[in-house]
Amino acid sequence: MGQQIVAAVSVIVVILVGLTLVRSVRIVPQARAGIVERLGRYHRTLAPGLSLLVPVADRMRLLIDLREQVVSFPPQPVITEDNLVVSIDTVIYFQVTDPKSATYEIANYIQGVEQLTVTTLRNVVGGMDLETTLTSRDQINGQLRGALDETTGRWGIRVNRVEIKAIDPPVSIKDSMEKQMRAERDKRAVILTAEGEKQAAILTAEGEKQAAVLRADGEAQAMVLRADGEAKAIATVFGAVKAAAPDERVMAYQYLQQLPAIANGQASKIWVLPAELSGVMGGLASAFGSRDDSDGTPKA
Repeated sequence: MGQQIVAAVSVIVVILVGLTLVRSVRIVPQARAGIVERLGRYHRTLAPGLSLLVPVADRMRLLIDLREQVVSFPPQPVITEDNLVVSIDTVIYFQVTDPKSATYEIANYIQGVEQLTVTTLRNVVGGMDLETTLTSRDQINGQLRGALDETTGRWGIRVNRVEIKAIDPPVSIKDSMEKQMRAERDKRAVILTAEGEKQAAILTAEGEKQAAVLRADGEAQAMVLRADGEAKAIATVFGAVKAAAPDERVMAYQYLQQLPAIANGQASKIWVLPAELSGVMGGLASAFGSRDDSDGTPKA
């Protein structure tokens, strides 16, 4: 009976020793940190890897994530300088740089960052009107990051980036902005249409001007060429006539050939005989008379 009790006690002792040894060994994953307290006080910070703790005396708190964290906060109502309420969504990118400070300097650093963001955002946007707020996101982000980084440094947290996801003005303001934007678009469309018509008219006038100039130049060149051609033709004819040395009979015969053409003119209502007609007729009579003499026939 006594041996059985001793054996049972030995088994219990071995189990307790095994459990104690198991609890004394801690494995910390990569990008994590463990805070060890000895007898209720901070003792050390465990780095990633295998670590041994003193049984009973040491206790390790929950692991702290050392990676960069992204926290999106719900929309917050903020009053602008012109007394308009806008809803702003923010996203915070932060990282724990000192696990000890993040554990003992603040109870919940995520909640602390959220509340600090809300208060800082209200202070920053409260000094801007609605139009400045909608167009100054980079300025708001910079001021938020500076204020957060200054305060969260003692918490062992570094704020890397602050982004504003959306700024939603009231519905009535949205409607007014949409109407204004629509009016601006219509105005730009009318201006562009007028500018297009103006440019088209200018280009058309310039084209007509250039066409008229080109037509005038062409007509002038054509007239010059025609005049040159006629002058050359007249010179050629006169040269030929001069070279042929025609007598009175030839000239009279050519004149008689042109009389039908003169009489058949569409615009000729009155036929004016030249004063030289009698002389020409006399020349014709003498020419034909001389021909009769040459033939041996009597004169008419």
